[in-house]
Order: sequence, then structure tokens, then C-alpha cells
Amino acid sequence: MEQIRILIAEDERVLLEALRDRLSDEPDIEVVAACLNGRDGLIDAMTHRPHVVLTDLRMPRMDGIELARQIREKLPEVAVVVLTAFDDDEDLFAAIKAGAVGYVLKDASPAQIVQALHAARAGEGFLSAGLTARVMKEFGRIDTLIRGQKQIFTQLTRRETEVLELLAAGRTNRQIAQQLTIADKTVRNHVSAILAKLQANDRTEAALIAARHGLGPRDLPPR
Repeated sequence: MEQIRILIAEDERVLLEALRDRLSDEPDIEVVAACLNGRDGLIDAMTHRPHVVLTDLRMPRMDGIELARQIREKLPEVAVVVLTAFDDDEDLFAAIKAGAVGYVLKDASPAQIVQALHAARAGEGFLSAGLTARVMKEFGRIDTLIRGQKQIFTQLTRRETEVLELLAAGRTNRQIAQQLTIADKTVRNHVSAILAKLQANDRTEAALIAARHGLGPRDLPPR
């Protein structure tokens, strides 16, 4: 039986000790470290190389979101499960974007926490009951937005698409004009048309929309 190596980061000492004691009772779980803040959690993770980090969301020195980001960057083989008393959407999606594969509320049963740890070790996601529908709703909203934007892209002319690609690559209007051998005023007209068609407030928002759809830096000519 494989021993799943777990690191716990939780700033409430009583809860930290309770989690350590409870998880240590599991025959296939080994708690390799337990710490009271995210900064120590990162240091201990780099030292002990656990399979899964179980972290609180709000902690001193480094919160759980930043800890998840740092672990994804420095220890990509380590899975992160967030354990928190908060179930608001902002925290939930921030944790997912940071790389957490599990999100468990503190009122979850010990069996659910163990289940989340096993799922994380297996490379699977886990969400506490009631959160799955909210995630699916958000992904549906994003999908609808992206589909709508893709349809809008078909309204761009070939030249407007070329201008948008260069805009997304960070080119100024003058650089775009020089690269496409057109007048500065023509570039400004194209940019205005692009903003209108993409329903973007400014060129930065247009560049972000373009990047989201794969336009931007690639094999573009030099400046």
C-alpha cells in the first residue's frame, strides 16, 4: 500500500493538531510536516517533497492562494488541496486558477477530507458538495463569452486582423503602420473599428481578447 505523504498548512493551531492526529490515523497517509503559515509551508514542501499539500486559504506570511501558485511553479509534481471556512466564488476560482486541484470546506467530514487527498494523489479534482454546480456555471458563462467573441472575430477584415495581431504583440500605432506600410491615420481607423467590433473599451482590452483566442506574439516580423 502506497503511503501518501501529506503536508498541512493551517494557522489555527488546534485545528492543525487535530488534522495531523486524524490524518495520521489513516493507514495509507503519512503527515510529513505541519506548519502554521504559508511561508513555512513552502519551505517544508521543498524540504519534504510531499505528494499533497493540504492548506488553509487565509494564513499569515503567505496565504493559501500564493502557496498554491508557488508550489505549482517550484514543485509541479505536488498536488494542492485547499481547506477553508470560506466558500465565496472569488476564493474558489482564485484557488483553482492558482493550481489547487481540491477545495474542501472546514465543515466537511474527515472522510471527505481523506477522499480529497486520495483524489489529489490520483491526479483528480475534488470539490465539496455544493461547489461543483457553481464551478460548472462559471465555466458555462466563460464558454458562452468565448463563443460570442469568436463569432465577433469573423466580422474583422483581413487587415483588421493583421492590425489586431500586432496590437496584441505590443506594437504601437506607428510601429504597426511601419510594419504594414500604411499611414498612421489608417491604423487609428482600423483600431477604432476593431474596438467597436470586439466591444472593447480600449486597445489593452482588445489585446487581451486577442490573446485569449491565440492571436498575438508568434512568428511576427521584427519591429
